[in-house]
Amino acid sequence: MLDTTSAFLWLVLFSAGFALAGVLYARNSSDSLEDFIVARNTQTSTATVLTLLASSLGAWILFAPAQAATWGGLGAVIGYALGSMSPRLTMIPLGRRMRELIPEGHTLTEYVISRYGRGMYGLTLVIMLFYMFITLTAEITAIAELMTLLAPIPLWLTAAVVMGATLLYTSYGGLKASIFTDKVQMLLIVPLLGVLVFLGYRASGGVHSVVEGLHENAPHLLDLKNLTGLKAGLTFFVAILLTGLFHQGNWQRVYAAQSSRAMRRGFFLGGLFVAPVIFIMGLFGLAFVAQGGGEGSSVALFSVIMPSLPVWFAVALIPLGLALVMSSADTAISAVSSLIAVDGRRLFPNASTGRLMVLSRTLIFLLAVPVMIVASQGYSVLYLFLLADLFCSAAAFPVFFGLFSRRYSGRIAMLSTLSGLLAGVALFPAPGATPAYLLESFLLAAFMPVVVSLILMKIMPAREAYDLSQMKTLIRSLKS
Repeated sequence: MLDTTSAFLWLVLFSAGFALAGVLYARNSSDSLEDFIVARNTQTSTATVLTLLASSLGAWILFAPAQAATWGGLGAVIGYALGSMSPRLTMIPLGRRMRELIPEGHTLTEYVISRYGRGMYGLTLVIMLFYMFITLTAEITAIAELMTLLAPIPLWLTAAVVMGATLLYTSYGGLKASIFTDKVQMLLIVPLLGVLVFLGYRASGGVHSVVEGLHENAPHLLDLKNLTGLKAGLTFFVAILLTGLFHQGNWQRVYAAQSSRAMRRGFFLGGLFVAPVIFIMGLFGLAFVAQGGGEGSSVALFSVIMPSLPVWFAVALIPLGLALVMSSADTAISAVSSLIAVDGRRLFPNASTGRLMVLSRTLIFLLAVPVMIVASQGYSVLYLFLLADLFCSAAAFPVFFGLFSRRYSGRIAMLSTLSGLLAGVALFPAPGATPAYLLESFLLAAFMPVVVSLILMKIMPAREAYDLSQMKTLIRSLKS
């Protein structure tokens, strides 16, 4: 489609442009550790909507929804869309409760260690870091593979350029720079996605042509009663809903909102707007099957649009892919940085805020090395994503029930989480195996802790109720 030299130059140019915008903005912002990791009470509801949309719409939307549609049909697409919306809506009551109980909070792990102790804290921290690593790796892998569709650029080269540019402004400016660039990137994402959908609609032949092709090739994909599609849709819904609650980037934005009202409006509209985008992207998978399908379902969208793609839009796909990737990658980088800084203070209580910021920046650069190595191999990270989703599903009820119950202990939370993990893993497919019981695995992981918690609260009642109000004094600001 493009020659290697020109495609690489466009990649460097657009990556540098996004990085420069973030760095220039960060030069004029506060350099305190508090602003670096949480930007407390600074973002309007509009800014919250834009940053949530940008961080939600990663490059995966060009691949995963369409691929899911090729085997799960409309049911899978609907489940994927509703699942992508659901964490934002669920975060509204949880975020409001967290702001009430811990007004000076920064991370989910602060709440967990204060509420449950070190055991549950350690398990939650591992789950969150694993999920963030997989998220970041998946995004860098996606842009590397997108570039290979446009020109024969080595995967490692794209990974290095994009990761380096994203680290540059995020490690320098922190959360505020991430949110600012999210706004800039949305100015590109919205119109370019609109053009992509228009070109895809023309390339597919329109709704009538797609429906006719599906009736000939795979009529079951249009059947909302198709068991495979229903199970796929429910799996996506449960997995995405519960996993989104453990994304530290979401909790940063809970505290970055100007008020609980701004947070509520931002998360509601951010969730509402993301669902139709995922749904429309998924329809390209149906168009792919309607045109004959075959191998390459992972790039179903590009299989539909590439034959008639004008050169100018092939170039435009580079900033679109970069905007999608960098808006999600900088969210993950900023999220991990906040975990490092907050939990670093726990390990080094006498360290100054300046030293904690240096520690955060240094460790995030070290984390980038394995991310780039894995991303440059072009591996599918879907299995690891599903595994991370399973861990989050098992921990969801135990972690958040403690926000509302004063008699729920750390020991019960830990045992309940482990019971969910054991039950879910028992049915979870081995690498390369057919995921025949994936939905059952997620449902067991999610609901087993509820049952175990209720039983243990009866036979192992807490000696005394936990005073939730004390978390206001236990968790303090990071300002110098």
